[in-house]
Amino acid sequence: MTGLAIRRFTGLRMRLAAAFTAVALLAAVLASGISYLLLRRAVLHRAQDAVLNDVRGALAQQIPAELPPDAQPQVQAALEEALSAPGRRAVAVPMRRDGGVSVPPRGALDVPVSREFARSAMRGVVYQRIVRDGAPYLLVGARATGYRTSRDEPWRTTPPMVFVSASLSREAADLRLFTRALVIAGVAALAAAVALALLATRGVLGPVRRLGAAARALGEGELQTRVDVRGRDELADLARTFNGTAQALERTVTELRAMETASRRFVADVSHELRTPLTSMIAATGVLAEGAGPGGDGDVIRLVAAETRRLGRLIEHLIDISRFDAGAATLVLDDVNVAEAVAATLEARGWRDRLEVAGPADLCVRLDPRRFDVIVANLVGNAFTHGRPPVSLRFGAQERGAARGLRLVVADRGPGLPGDLADVVFDRFVKAEAARSRSEGSGLGLSIAKENAVLHGGTLEAADRPEGGAAFTLWLPGGAEGERV
Repeated sequence: MTGLAIRRFTGLRMRLAAAFTAVALLAAVLASGISYLLLRRAVLHRAQDAVLNDVRGALAQQIPAELPPDAQPQVQAALEEALSAPGRRAVAVPMRRDGGVSVPPRGALDVPVSREFARSAMRGVVYQRIVRDGAPYLLVGARATGYRTSRDEPWRTTPPMVFVSASLSREAADLRLFTRALVIAGVAALAAAVALALLATRGVLGPVRRLGAAARALGEGELQTRVDVRGRDELADLARTFNGTAQALERTVTELRAMETASRRFVADVSHELRTPLTSMIAATGVLAEGAGPGGDGDVIRLVAAETRRLGRLIEHLIDISRFDAGAATLVLDDVNVAEAVAATLEARGWRDRLEVAGPADLCVRLDPRRFDVIVANLVGNAFTHGRPPVSLRFGAQERGAARGLRLVVADRGPGLPGDLADVVFDRFVKAEAARSRSEGSGLGLSIAKENAVLHGGTLEAADRPEGGAAFTLWLPGGAEGERV
């Protein structure tokens, strides 16, 4: 499942809709449950009262106040006939002469009668709801009272006990139908709640989404981004606040960009203006230094010549940086033999015998030879300045993902990268020791090397070596002949 699908199921809209749905579902369940319980109670009480009233009425009508002797069979038949009906069965059981409990024979009713129930029925009208084989029944037991028996033989005039079983299937069917109607109504209410929740959350989250899209656009640099203010609620206040913040940010960034552009233009103009007179000064001081004698004025002249050359390198670096900042730096690509290019860089600066070089002699890469010379010179010069021998330079082909390229590593055995410089070693004007402002370079060499690597579409990384010292790793994409990269 993609991140978009996961966010769609776990987003704020789905959570709000789920909350609305849960509340609606809970309300529907409570309302349906209460309605079902009330209706069930009313239906069962109605059926129960109807049977009990029929039993009491039959006892009052079929049993006279004064019973003649041996009238029990006639009373028994009359009671069974009066209380029998569709879905209802009745049986009259004669009273025992010893006063014991009489129980209807098995099968006479739809449900069996226990002795405990019959014993309770001897004290008056009793009832009980029973479920047998999945069907509900109402069992009623009663004994007639309020009559007079014969004085000589009372057992011959005692009326029978009555037991009635009434089926409640009709009421159960009505309850099932009502339950089905409640379920359908609940589902419909739940669907309506979901639809209303989605509509409500859409109205609430629409402005939030617009604010989110505007914030992303603002983060991507589109400082003119604004959102429409609709209404007078809290979301409208948030939109107005966002617009005010975006306007202030646009104004501030515009001012900063103007100041940065002016600063870069000033540096570039000053560097270019200083370049011509400084070139003449370097040539003049070089001639004076060659003709100066030892000690005295000669040392002063040589110091001036060295500092003038250092100032010239700084000016060249500033010009390079200004080109990168202005986006004017371009590549002039050519097929370059890496081994020959590295050897030429080291020979031009007198470093050939000061470090170990290892790599294939036929490795060719398509790159800008002048900028590659700058990168190698800055990396090796930095190793000589801040590291300790032995310094090594190793190169070879390396694949990164689907691209093949050149990997070049310059390593030394010095103290490594200071902890406070590990993350800013390629920043401008960063030096290993800020207090040493003389003869330690301009602090722009590694920054220029990094810019040249990025201009090629490559990378330049620095790290401490496990055995001690620092290692600078250059990777440039390219393809050429020989050992094709």
